[in-house]
Amino acid sequence: MKKSLLTLSVFAGFGMLSANAIAADQGLENCIQAVKKEKSGELVKLEKLNVTGKGAYELELRDSNRQEWEFMCDADSGKLTEKESEVADPNSLAFKKNVKVTEEDAAAIALKANPGKIEEVEYEVEENGGSSYEFDIVNDKGVETKIEVDAASGKIIETATEEWEIGEETDEKR
Repeated sequence: MKKSLLTLSVFAGFGMLSANAIAADQGLENCIQAVKKEKSGELVKLEKLNVTGKGAYELELRDSNRQEWEFMCDADSGKLTEKESEVADPNSLAFKKNVKVTEEDAAAIALKANPGKIEEVEYEVEENGGSSYEFDIVNDKGVETKIEVDAASGKIIETATEEWEIGEETDEKR
């Protein structure tokens, strides 16, 4: 029931945003349309991010097979810049085939770069087949930062500060 309510509220949020986006934010409208063209399914989460001083939207979609996809989109142009699939379990073959860095070590790397409390973790498979951990870290001022760590090399491949979020995936909470 909670999942249905979440989906319904996210749909309502996307619907409201989509309707108002034409006047207020053409970039967001373009992002939503680009994601819909790329993949069909339910939009389950939308985040506005600041990636090294540039605005971006991260849209998460669940397809008819229950597979989750994450799209990064330039907030100004509305063009997709990244597409990843997510797996629920770090032991899934698609994820673990490239893993050389444990989740604990990746978390330590992320926390060293951005101290705070890990609130969420996602296991992502990049378009090129590489695996990465994405940690949502909240600092002592309440600011949430996403740190993506390459699961093969342990290098930080992306850092973004969250400005706002619509939708929540409780299964990713720590």
